[in-house]
Amino acid sequence: MLENIISESSNMTFTTLICLGTALVLGLIVALTYMVRSTYSKSFVITLALLPAMVETVILLVNGNLGVGVAVMGAFSLVRFRSVPGSAKEIATIFWSMVAGLACGTGYVVYAAVFTVVIAVMMLLYTLLNFGEGCEANRTLRITIPEDLDYADVFNDIFAAYARNVVLERVQTTNLGSLYELKYSLVLKDVKREKEMLDKIRQRNGNLTIVCGKAPEKDEM
Repeated sequence: MLENIISESSNMTFTTLICLGTALVLGLIVALTYMVRSTYSKSFVITLALLPAMVETVILLVNGNLGVGVAVMGAFSLVRFRSVPGSAKEIATIFWSMVAGLACGTGYVVYAAVFTVVIAVMMLLYTLLNFGEGCEANRTLRITIPEDLDYADVFNDIFAAYARNVVLERVQTTNLGSLYELKYSLVLKDVKREKEMLDKIRQRNGNLTIVCGKAPEKDEM
């Protein structure tokens, strides 16, 4: 099942076409899988679809040639240096595409197909089941208060009524020091009572600016 078709084939042209075609199909599977419930650009999806074929071609060209291998390594290093760091999912998907291309380039097309299908099924399963998704009640709250208001415990009673957990992450001055901006990370007890909490904070801070939003996901690798 996992034989190397390159070493066992007498017709290298036909074998090369099989490896290239398999790499293109697997690249399309990778791209389609990544597009499920993801924010993406057209250029990135096209890159995912073509990356296995490009890696497969490079591996076939190297084929034991040390000089070519060193040149390819240098080229890949330049590409990495010029690329912009992405999210954890983007990096994992690029690595997935490269592994599929490596398997095709070394002649293990059946292994490449099995590997790609298994990873695609598991990624779709984790995505559709919302595996590892953050709590919907997590919020980032920014409150502007006048300089004469003591921020240490001014909102403690409100937070105790509406939030399970509250952390004051940052305090900074604004408007030439006449105002303070407080940044909180909190978990609401009941998302439906969020407006009620904000109304009470507005009464306390003199109706100055309040910004409340969903806490950003931390997906850096």
